[in-house]
Amino acid sequence: MLWLLRHADAASGSPDSERPLTERGVRQAQAAGRALDRLGLRIDVCLTSPKARALETARIATERLGVQVRTDPRLAGEPFDAVELTAGLGDVLLVGHDPSFSLTLHDLTGAQARMRKGGLAGIEKGELLVLMRPSELEAIASDAEVTS
Repeated sequence: MLWLLRHADAASGSPDSERPLTERGVRQAQAAGRALDRLGLRIDVCLTSPKARALETARIATERLGVQVRTDPRLAGEPFDAVELTAGLGDVLLVGHDPSFSLTLHDLTGAQARMRKGGLAGIEKGELLVLMRPSELEAIASDAEVTS
């Protein structure tokens, strides 16, 4: 299974590679991690863009999962070959940027969708199984109990 997590909300500024997450971005990354944990997803490795906002998103989101985070410059924002990048790694979480993530989503599944900051997509064998906005991840991560 391949998971794509677009970096969470980041501060403006320069240089671009050093832009940190905003408070909102930290909350989005925490919610993504709690949602991944609550959904019981198995992730073998997390590959992330070396840019500060993506690396911070990856570290926060995987904290609960005990997943190794590795940077890969191919995720820094340019188009990349997801199949080549993840070959032999098992279930992978990629953390990076748009437009490359939306393009990758389309290349792998044919889906015409835009990944939002802090959004998550799950792809298996060329099929888009899930696409969640940050608000949906926050709802899954919420501590509030759901009653039927």
